Amino acid sequence: MGEETAADRPSRSSVAQRVGRGSPRVRWRLLPWWARVVIVYVAARAVSIAIVLQFAHQQPANAWTGARPGYFEYANIWDGRWYAFIAAAGYPTELPLTEEGRVAENAWAFLPVFPGIVRVFAVVGVPWDVASVVVSLVAGLAAALVFHRLMSRFLEPDQALFAVVLFCVAPVSPIMGFGYAEALGFLWLALALLLLVDRRYGWLVPVVAIWAFTRPGALAFALALGLHWIVRWFTRSRDPFPVRERVVAASVALFAALVGLAWPAIAWAFTGEPAAYTDTELAWRAPYIGHVELVPLTPWFQSGDWWLGQPMGTILPIALVVGFGVLLFTPWVRRLGVDVRLWLASYALYLLAVFFPQSSTFRLLAPLFPILGAFAVPRSPWWRGSLVAISIALQVVWLRIGWFIDVYDWTPP
Repeated sequence: MGEETAADRPSRSSVAQRVGRGSPRVRWRLLPWWARVVIVYVAARAVSIAIVLQFAHQQPANAWTGARPGYFEYANIWDGRWYAFIAAAGYPTELPLTEEGRVAENAWAFLPVFPGIVRVFAVVGVPWDVASVVVSLVAGLAAALVFHRLMSRFLEPDQALFAVVLFCVAPVSPIMGFGYAEALGFLWLALALLLLVDRRYGWLVPVVAIWAFTRPGALAFALALGLHWIVRWFTRSRDPFPVRERVVAASVALFAALVGLAWPAIAWAFTGEPAAYTDTELAWRAPYIGHVELVPLTPWFQSGDWWLGQPMGTILPIALVVGFGVLLFTPWVRRLGVDVRLWLASYALYLLAVFFPQSSTFRLLAPLFPILGAFAVPRSPWWRGSLVAISIALQVVWLRIGWFIDVYDWTPP
């Protein structure tokens, strides 16, 4: 398919004259890009909130809420309560222990930027449950706007907008209306990728610094930036890589690695325990496989063995790795450029190295959202309508599995 040039496309005024300014289709096309993104985002969040309210109406009393809680209360269960606790009491200087003397689940698993921002609103009198949702919603909208700019570097306008549609209706997109830090993480990720693609390396420093204390991912980005440096080095004959850019890009990659390791170091400094952060993270997988040491690249196989047994517990993780690797070289994904694909590969490797797959897997996979641009390439109305319908249906599935609380629930989102 050939590229359509600006000269080939009819102007907005000529379209309006031909079809009529009163046509909804024409009025939509006359809107600036940001207004379209805002409308898509608001519509998508309205759908998600309506689905969540249906679950809230059916929710029995539980450890966090009474029966049939309101939206804001229901949007702050699970990890939302940990963030509220951090804002109120900070982080423990002495790690809590289980009856067996192992490190128990505690606040060090959660990073401080989101509760710090929400606390500003709470201090001026806005209830925590409301403030946390508002911060997430605003951050999600900002992420959608930046993601559109990122996709516009690689896709035609209608494709870039549909990538945003898929981002806004994705199966875990209700998280952008919950008291979780994910929406802020999406914003910093989208902004970091946009700066990387535009080669504005210096501006990455403040973005990555904030991101590193919002959601995990800075280490994966450090790897992506390092690989970006290598690619630019080997392609410098056709894409000049000046010495100044080499130094700045390498320095930012090193900075990203350091801030990516900063939180475990801070936990160590405050608690006196060198493994405070990793032991805290391991506490969340203990109910599945007991207390084990963190050995990189083994958690997916441990999880596969727990969920599926052998040999499928080994075969499936290998198949997923191979399948994802093949996906990165398909024509639609290659449309997204080298840098986006480097991020996808780096974050996937990060998850493979340290994450234990369980019911939170879908949420932890969400930073792979730039791949949605590949699914926005086909223009078939049937294809696009099907993807939206499937995504919304999967929101219902994800909320039922992860968010709705049963009497004894071991499937946190």
